[in-house]
Amino acid sequence: MYLTDGSGSHDKPAGHIIAVRHREAACAVFRLTGSRKHRPLHLGWKDAAPFVPGSFDFGRAVAKLAALCRRLRVDVIAVTALHEPHCDHAVAAQLAYAVQGCARRRVKVAEFCVWAHMPLARRFRAVRSRSMPAGKRRHALRAHRSQLTASHGPGFRLSAEQQRMPAHDTVYVRRFP
Repeated sequence: MYLTDGSGSHDKPAGHIIAVRHREAACAVFRLTGSRKHRPLHLGWKDAAPFVPGSFDFGRAVAKLAALCRRLRVDVIAVTALHEPHCDHAVAAQLAYAVQGCARRRVKVAEFCVWAHMPLARRFRAVRSRSMPAGKRRHALRAHRSQLTASHGPGFRLSAEQQRMPAHDTVYVRRFP
């Protein structure tokens, strides 16, 4: 699931970058799963301008995702952490918790940190995923060329440090919902 369209990351026409980011997302998912059966879902919110919790558009997204959770029997939503400094990341977590509250099924929210430090241990339980070959993860990350190389001109780039990935992920689940 991609919340925003990625259009704010480069000085290119928005439509071009949006199309590029959609292709990159599909390629990354294929590289992780080996299948084109499950294509990423894109909500298409404007980059760095997320809908405000409580707004009509935010509520519509909550309803859409809650229905999706029921239909696909989703029981865990992994999302960027609520305390992330980037507005898109923080609102993504707010969206996940809102979906959790109205999904009409038990859904856990597992937060992961991108720019922020890990949350307080007394409030969250750390859960470590099973290992995945580092090469497979790196190969999937490399699908996001617009964020790693100058292939689309000046714009946002992940640093070399940020591109190094462990074989596992750590997510954080609230101890007390």
